[in-house]
Amino acid sequence: MSNMPAAALLLAEKLELRAADGYPLSAMCYRARGPEKARLLVAGATGVPQGFYRRFAEFAAGQGYTVLTFDYRGVGGSAPRTLRGFEASFLDWAYLDLKAVIEYFAPSDNTPLYMVGHSYGGHALGLVPNHDKFAGVYLFGVGAGWHGWMPRLERLRVLAMWHIVGPIVTRWKGRLAWSKLGMGEDLPMGVYHQWKRWCSFPRYFFDDPEVPEIADGFATVRTPILALNATDDLWAPPLSRDAFMSGYRNAPWHGVDIDPSAAGLGKLGHMGYFRPHAQPLWTRALQWFEGLGR
Repeated sequence: MSNMPAAALLLAEKLELRAADGYPLSAMCYRARGPEKARLLVAGATGVPQGFYRRFAEFAAGQGYTVLTFDYRGVGGSAPRTLRGFEASFLDWAYLDLKAVIEYFAPSDNTPLYMVGHSYGGHALGLVPNHDKFAGVYLFGVGAGWHGWMPRLERLRVLAMWHIVGPIVTRWKGRLAWSKLGMGEDLPMGVYHQWKRWCSFPRYFFDDPEVPEIADGFATVRTPILALNATDDLWAPPLSRDAFMSGYRNAPWHGVDIDPSAAGLGKLGHMGYFRPHAQPLWTRALQWFEGLGR
């Protein structure tokens, strides 16, 4: 076992972790029921609190995985009383938060460590220096974020959000009041500014001349990755995924498209991957991890 406290050995335990700079992060550990097959870290989407992934975590724990979920700084249980004036960025979420969570959760023995990433979680993987601790990564709904990859109506909505609604709301609230738009939890201004800038490029931050070092970091990833995207995911359709995942140029990654209607899953969109009716996808993900270990 690693440095996890005895309290975390309960079936589900609330934890307070420390980011690389000491910032407190809220986390939940779901202990494997029965012999532990592996550790599984869930890296969530932008503005989505860890509680959204609870059902998936409980399901995976029931299949023998010890699962850790957490909130990035400024989100959910890791948010301060007010986001006005609170400094946090996408890069902080990776360099300071995810990096420290990986170090905490990585087993000290030969137990495999896997990651499930949702949207931003697939971006953060290539940003952290300790990505090599993962034996495999399964991504849901990862894309480049550029409006040009989206269907026409969604493209117009996103452009209106970035150029009309977003600027008005952020000046008024001092944060991106994402919750007022029905899109998730409110976001710090630093996250908003980076997100808006990078979504203006077809390949997200890989096309940003101000951060060429990001592409170099992604080139060091050699972990097996499977990236699954629903054909009705308006924010991250398969073409958007392929544009972004090309940044993992030295990793053995494979993209999978799923038509949720044809698969009997109804609608998935960008958030449905972790709702109860998507349980067959969870089974596929865990089976994929088990296949890596054979």
